Amino acid sequence: MTLSSNCFSRPAVIRFSHCDPAGIVFFPQYLVMFNDLVEDWFTHGLGVRFAEFFTVRRLGFPTVSLACGFKAVSRIGDDVVLSIRVERVGTSSITLQLRCDAGAECRVEVRQVLVATSLETHRPIPLPPDIRQALDTFVQVH
Repeated sequence: MTLSSNCFSRPAVIRFSHCDPAGIVFFPQYLVMFNDLVEDWFTHGLGVRFAEFFTVRRLGFPTVSLACGFKAVSRIGDDVVLSIRVERVGTSSITLQLRCDAGAECRVEVRQVLVATSLETHRPIPLPPDIRQALDTFVQVH
């Protein structure tokens, strides 16, 4: 995992389980890979354990908007880099730019909006102070 210039990234390998019968990544699998990346980013990039939101704090971060652009195919065995950049931090939301790249080639671009919610009411809440502070540090320092 790498933090640099407002970006959190990590290498990944395209696995058999990611691919469809045509031998390329089945598009929903990218969303699974990006969801795993977001969890890693919270835990290792922001220093806030993602799992504790649900189990201890009873908070959620559901996706409320998602736009995907599929630029090129990925095949089993491809080495790729998954990355996150913070586009915007709102009162209750975080807008992220996610990418899957193989070398200089962009395979997938995603714009995702996550909203902090209470798991009791399923309504938006302001971003918790520790998340806001970690995001401010991430955006300013890296």
